[in-house]
Amino acid sequence: MSPSSQSAAHTIPPHTLTRLAREWLAEDTPNFDLAGLCVGSQEVEARLLCKTPHSILAGSPFFTAVFTEVGCTVDWIHQEGAAIGPDAITLTAVVRGPARCLLLGERPALNCLARASGIATRCSQLRAIATDGVWHGEVAGTRKTTPGFRLVEKYAMLVGGVSMHRQDLSGMVMLKDNHVWASGSITQAVKAVRSVCGFSSKIEVECRSAEEGRQAAQAGADIVMLDNFVPQELHVAAFALKEDFPTLLVEASGGVTPENLASYFSPHVDIISLGCITQGCPVVDFSLKVKKP
Repeated sequence: MSPSSQSAAHTIPPHTLTRLAREWLAEDTPNFDLAGLCVGSQEVEARLLCKTPHSILAGSPFFTAVFTEVGCTVDWIHQEGAAIGPDAITLTAVVRGPARCLLLGERPALNCLARASGIATRCSQLRAIATDGVWHGEVAGTRKTTPGFRLVEKYAMLVGGVSMHRQDLSGMVMLKDNHVWASGSITQAVKAVRSVCGFSSKIEVECRSAEEGRQAAQAGADIVMLDNFVPQELHVAAFALKEDFPTLLVEASGGVTPENLASYFSPHVDIISLGCITQGCPVVDFSLKVKKP
């Protein structure tokens, strides 16, 4: 478990956890909880079981927030960022509280934990590939996240040990092909946004050719994204850009998968971003089982 994984929960404001938990619960139970009639409010205990071995646990702050909101407590056996062991089923936490309240929180909490842990597990695997390849750049996520669920997915990247990239459009400026086409040129687009973003925001430009990358660097971009380059062409273009613009950051993106990630490693490539961190990522299988009287 890395120090960043242990402290990642400290990045989430408590009021944000409360707000999200309330929204998820309201979505899942907007009116009556008719099934709650048969279980009542007697105190029960439920065991959280992880059924996907070799997974990274992520999302425990959100899981706990949901159950806190319905008057339950959670005691964690494994901590955030921990690698769940090789056993087919691993006891991960114990939840206690009124039966009907515990069951109200069950599905929203499990959905969040399963998704976050799946992303963190994939990120951990990608980070391990970079370490094995002795590449010291940043593996990064993208903005290809689930609407309304971005904070959880970005947080899971942090737990898994990769860069979250920009959080939203209000963060770092990224000029994509449509921005360039609509504004007329790379130079014009960079000049326009530089006039408003000030010193606190970097400017990144998505480039489809080495020549576009050079134009972006000359215009004053801080980061050039070489998009959809095959590895051999990427390495040549990145080397040339670094030769002429030593402080420029070079990002590779497009077509990168866990299987071909290592082929993109280069001392001249600073960042490699992958949409598959959030798109098509398997979830970790968790279940919550109430202990029989």
